[in-house]
Amino acid sequence: MARRIGENISPGSTAPTSSTEEPGEVCPLCKGLGYLRADVPVGHPDFGKLVPCTCQLTELARRRASALRTLGSLDTLSHMTFDTFLPEGRGLPPEKQANLRWAYDEARSFASQPEGWLILKGGYGCGKTHLAAAIANDCIERGLPVLFITVPDLLDYLRAAFSPTSPTGYDARFQEVRTAPLLILDDLGTESETSWAQEKLFQIFNYRYNARLPTVITTNRELEEIPLRLRSRLVDPDLTRIISITAPDYRQAGVSQEQSELSSLRLHADQTFETFDLRRGELPPDVEENLRRALDTARRFAADPRDWLVFAGTYGCGKTHLAAAIANYRVSQGHPALFVVVPDLLDHLRATFNPQSAVTFDQRFEEVRKAPLLILDDLGTESATPWAREKLYQIFDYRYNARLPTVITTATPLEELDPRLATRMLDVSRCVPFVILAPAYRGGVRRSR
Repeated sequence: MARRIGENISPGSTAPTSSTEEPGEVCPLCKGLGYLRADVPVGHPDFGKLVPCTCQLTELARRRASALRTLGSLDTLSHMTFDTFLPEGRGLPPEKQANLRWAYDEARSFASQPEGWLILKGGYGCGKTHLAAAIANDCIERGLPVLFITVPDLLDYLRAAFSPTSPTGYDARFQEVRTAPLLILDDLGTESETSWAQEKLFQIFNYRYNARLPTVITTNRELEEIPLRLRSRLVDPDLTRIISITAPDYRQAGVSQEQSELSSLRLHADQTFETFDLRRGELPPDVEENLRRALDTARRFAADPRDWLVFAGTYGCGKTHLAAAIANYRVSQGHPALFVVVPDLLDHLRATFNPQSAVTFDQRFEEVRKAPLLILDDLGTESATPWAREKLYQIFDYRYNARLPTVITTATPLEELDPRLATRMLDVSRCVPFVILAPAYRGGVRRSR
């Protein structure tokens, strides 16, 4: 029960409503003031408070939707709709096409009936932000208020509310965020992990979790890397649907996935199975047969990459050519491959610590550790510092346990490598170690048998 300001309405009496009023008429309940006082006894938490009249509800809803849109960052993403999304991707293999189509269907389903939480996770450029923005644009088109904002921007907006010149106080802005009818947080995990930032995010997550408010979150981080207090709200199967998108960066469409800054495969474009020289008439029969078996082994791995393949042998024996041929074949079939020389890899990782680096260490490290196919050339030629050994071990250990396809070349006998690395390469249940017996080939004049 509510009464007009200054008017006595006894408890239990029926006040007129504005639902029957024609546009332009004065509301008979509030007489055009727009607000009433709650008719509650003294001591009630709402005693003396102003509440909106029913005649103001539509206008208040419009203002709230406008405020959320102003606060968010959706205006620049108005072109990201379900109609402009490519559910099959560009040049993806069938399994990645199916995965992207699944993510698309899940996002459309959520947009049609926003309930619970939807987590879109995947690498940079895989389409998760497009799908999140498409959900927002679809809901806004149907008149549903939405707040779409990147997590770093959200925290900046909250900090800015403490400024004396801020038109909106912190409490009001924080309330807008955590009670938004639909909240879409883009790029969780890219914010500065300060105690204050984590506390604010937890308060938002916890409120919306308990209130079961519809929420969409995108992240390129593994959920295990997100702080526990936040992660505990993200992984509740009764509330959350987690979609892992495996598609590569669509912005590199038309450019082979291996042509990243990290990869040097473009320098080995001419090294294919067809150009591999078996050096017939030059080598002893047993060595020539060994080289032919190395080629066959590489071809089989390229056709169906599973677990690990290690080529060992002296410099110039052909192991790098075979490793590059595997990568070039996979790329020609539309599959990504990352080819990198081990010393170069470590240099790239170190370079991310430069304040001017456009790529963080975590981004670069994850690119290597989780590459669908990783070729590490010249293992053993790197500076064996404790840091280098630790990073290589982390990469090896992750890929070994995840059984991710990996090719390694080395001129160093396996028993002379870091034992933590060697033990994984010598596990014949997950790795094929192949020693090439041929001596270095420099393209000289061949000798007859």
